[in-house]
Amino acid sequence: MSAKSSGKSKPSKAERLRMQREEEERRLFEEQEARLRAEREEAERRERERIEREKTERLEAKDQERRGLEMAELSVLEENFLIASQWKADFRVSAKWNHYTSCDGSPDPTVPQEINTFMSLWLEDKNNDIQVVMEKGKKVLELIQKLQFCIMDTPYEELTPDDLAQHQNTIQKLQALLHQKYNAATEQLLKQASSYAESESGNMEVVIKATNITLCIWANLKKNPRFRTQIFRDESRNPTNGFDLPKPLTVCDIAVRILHTHYDHLSPLESFPIERPRLDFLGVSPAAGPSLPVTPEAKEGEGDQKMAEEAGLETHPGQPTQPAKTHKSALNVQERKNTIVDEIPIEVYEKKSMILHSVSRARLSALRIPDVGEELLLEDYIVDLHQFMPVGGVYHFDALKLPPQAKHVKGWTMVEVLDTGLETCNYIGLCEEGEDTSLYVVGLTVQLLDSVVYFEQPLIGRWDPAGKYWRTDAVGDIVFNVKEKEISFKMNGFSTITLLQDAHLNMPYQSWELRPQGPDQAVLSVLTTFAEVQIHIKKNECMLISVTTMEDPDLLSHLRGIWMPPLSLTIALKKAGMNIFPAEYSSQYVSLNRKTPIAEHTCYQQMALVASAFAFGWSKWNWKCGEDQIVFKACEHLTEEAVVEDWALYMFNGQRAQKLQITESSQAFSKTIAEESEFHSTLFHLMKDTASEAAMERVKNTHFLFIDSVYQLLLATRVLTYA
Repeated sequence: MSAKSSGKSKPSKAERLRMQREEEERRLFEEQEARLRAEREEAERRERERIEREKTERLEAKDQERRGLEMAELSVLEENFLIASQWKADFRVSAKWNHYTSCDGSPDPTVPQEINTFMSLWLEDKNNDIQVVMEKGKKVLELIQKLQFCIMDTPYEELTPDDLAQHQNTIQKLQALLHQKYNAATEQLLKQASSYAESESGNMEVVIKATNITLCIWANLKKNPRFRTQIFRDESRNPTNGFDLPKPLTVCDIAVRILHTHYDHLSPLESFPIERPRLDFLGVSPAAGPSLPVTPEAKEGEGDQKMAEEAGLETHPGQPTQPAKTHKSALNVQERKNTIVDEIPIEVYEKKSMILHSVSRARLSALRIPDVGEELLLEDYIVDLHQFMPVGGVYHFDALKLPPQAKHVKGWTMVEVLDTGLETCNYIGLCEEGEDTSLYVVGLTVQLLDSVVYFEQPLIGRWDPAGKYWRTDAVGDIVFNVKEKEISFKMNGFSTITLLQDAHLNMPYQSWELRPQGPDQAVLSVLTTFAEVQIHIKKNECMLISVTTMEDPDLLSHLRGIWMPPLSLTIALKKAGMNIFPAEYSSQYVSLNRKTPIAEHTCYQQMALVASAFAFGWSKWNWKCGEDQIVFKACEHLTEEAVVEDWALYMFNGQRAQKLQITESSQAFSKTIAEESEFHSTLFHLMKDTASEAAMERVKNTHFLFIDSVYQLLLATRVLTYA
């Protein structure tokens, strides 16, 4: 058989036409089937949407009908915030009275006459013994802390702008006086430098440590060029700080002082808006009806319209703000306008405004959103203290003129007395004309405090006394020894320095959880990139449980186990370098999950009201739900153990709360309401739908101070927008 005849024969023309016709018929049939299937699916989708829409309309109508009742019931619970505010106000009054009646001789720093007398008397006191100054310095630091706490903890309405300016002026005077006294004590020590001479070097070497300072003094008595490097050691022979002196200075009559203050009295004081940020809830006045304030991010006029839309209200020029129909429902527009004012008493709105007015200056100003025009344009070498924060205090590294020393002649002790005070050495003046100034580079080694955590190599800032700011230039050869907890570097002169850390290293958070620990107790856990922080809340006090990292599970042990007010714990953690507390300008440095201020603030309040019986936590869907909605997970939790119950997802915008059908593991975000659940005006009533009697009984019996403490910590951490 030939090769050609063995192959497959080609189809005829008629066969090809038949095959093409069958293929076309099959294609048309499949297209018809696909079209019919798409039409069926579209019809089914429309039917589902119709059913869902009708369901939503029924639920919205039901929610609207009981809105007034729910808001009135919530108002009863919200009374706890006002009671807590009054308790704190009474406590402040009682503390002032107790101080007045104690007659212990210590001044009230908020009373100008008392504090001015205290400062004048100490200024005139000529006893500049270092131990006396340190002891008196403790009292001065306590007075400064009282004033700082007063400024941050007092609501705007209780502290006028004049009072604020007066307190900050007093703080600055106390800071200056304290440093002046340390200079006087240093001068007195240097006048007796020869009596502190070391046997090996013959030079003065003194280390004095107290609770808040470390003073290291070296005096060049022998002028021996061999002794250029000095490492100071405390009584336990542990290294503290040290320096490397330029060779030309080893033959000069100088002294070197490293005064490490564990506080920062150089950086400008924290500023607060003079007026309370306008972040009110919907307000009602008897004459005008419901009205809306301007939000921080909206201008006059535009803010009312924007907030009205968010809250379900519409505005008309020249008319009071009226309720509007934002969702299609069984109620018509006019009915909605008439019912919201009739159902919700004016007293409910007024109470919400009073609660907001009772929030402290520090908490409320942090919710303010700065205007774009408020950004400061700084030179590259100037430290932006909105972005960085000094941690570990300040190191005053000074070259001082060595005063005349006592001489013993024929049984007499003679000393030249100069009335010049403590004099700094003119570093530039020591350089001879044409001399290489690089020969005068000085080195400094500082020991990091155990009470401060550094998550990365700190930035070194030099204080500019003329510009009143920290700067980062003229610092080099930096060596950061993590194991030995020390950092060394070189500078082209003696300077006052501080170690700075990015204030937002731990923001945004990875996740968070608020878990009840029994009646009037809860634990707030915040997981950051570097560490997990756990805070125990009990009535009006908080306690740090732990700060844990993979490298060190035992950080900040000096703060653990100490109960203190929420604001005090906030200050202590920031001072220790563990900052999880956004400030007014933090939004400019962190990629935050922005939410409308009213929704965020309302959510914190209502979470605090039920936090004794319900656990709350972070949800990934909070990033997907939009700026006007907040999504979180929650569940009833009445034990002290870790949360093991199945979490449910909830969504809240300050006006309406609902349980979501999706879960944390769902593939896409959906606002669909969960089956067998309803819309509610408050979180309290939404939780109440599925809560046990024991849980609701615990909520109703929760102590007002615990509610306030949870509220304060949630405001301080702002977990809903910074996680």
